[in-house]
Amino acid sequence: MSAIETVVIGFGLAGRVFHAPFVSAVPGLRLNGIVQRRGDEAAKAYPEARVLRSVEEALADDAVQLIVVGTPNETHFSLAKQALEAGKHVVIDKPFAATSAEARELVELAKAKGLVLAPFHNRRWDGDFLTVKKLLAEQAVGRLVTFESHFDRFRPLPREGTWKESENPANGLLMDLGPHLVDQALALFGVPEAITASVRKDRDATGIEDAFDITLHYPRLMAYCRSSMVACDASPRFLLHGTRGSFKKFGLDPQEPALVGGAKVPPMGMGDWLPESKEAWGTLTVAPDPADPGTLTRTVVETERGDYRGYYASVRDAILGVAPLAVPAEDGFRVVRLLEIARESSAAGKTLPVEF
Repeated sequence: MSAIETVVIGFGLAGRVFHAPFVSAVPGLRLNGIVQRRGDEAAKAYPEARVLRSVEEALADDAVQLIVVGTPNETHFSLAKQALEAGKHVVIDKPFAATSAEARELVELAKAKGLVLAPFHNRRWDGDFLTVKKLLAEQAVGRLVTFESHFDRFRPLPREGTWKESENPANGLLMDLGPHLVDQALALFGVPEAITASVRKDRDATGIEDAFDITLHYPRLMAYCRSSMVACDASPRFLLHGTRGSFKKFGLDPQEPALVGGAKVPPMGMGDWLPESKEAWGTLTVAPDPADPGTLTRTVVETERGDYRGYYASVRDAILGVAPLAVPAEDGFRVVRLLEIARESSAAGKTLPVEF
């Protein structure tokens, strides 16, 4: 069967680090082209792919089956809608859309046309997240009581010359890192009953929301999703407390920094990708006998191997009709709606029920 011809729109961080390398590494997908309006970086990095100077050129090509939207946030909805209307399957980088109304429109359009529409919630394939998922399945900490997920940065001064710092509801930390954290909680625990949130501007000068604390309320479980641009010292990436013990993990999945540093992703099935160094592995602390809570055992837990190739393998299989999409379009809608409720909770200063 011929490969699925794929075009990546945009060659900034998203296209260069998260999309083109993994499209290229998954059998059954072919990087047909990259839309880069100016410059020759894409041509140098992928000489076998066409460099297109307009979106329209990609959409008019009947051979192209899959479009990857890796452009500034505020353009995601319009470009994805154009691509769906042109009969293309679509991957949308986060955020899936700027509003839940836009997200719902895309979901219904894809459904009406029988097309695959996939939110790029790639961090379900982070090694640390896969480790947490495994530990929860094993009930390693007993019944989970609190789940805390941090994704922090230290950028006390706004960066100049980037759309990411421009004042727009589609931009800011809530729409940049919020989709990852909320989607991971959604994947683990399902839809929460209610949300309490603080979405803020913590830096001295900023045009965007640069910090958030989101509490997702579940029966007998509290899940905290937190991010800040003024976190000079790291919080745990994951912190789990349960009736039997705790798990603590520092550091971020190594795939993004490795790619930024020039690492090459091997083709799927032709090389391993990418173990985390032992120094970054997390620690599981448990009380073997709950009647003796002072006697604890500590175990270093090897991090599962993260692999974003799995995301694109799922997209391929969904297009071919051999397996359901691992991250369905409905999850994209739900994440955007949960982030909207978080904003509403913060503005109102109260806990709000989750209603779709």
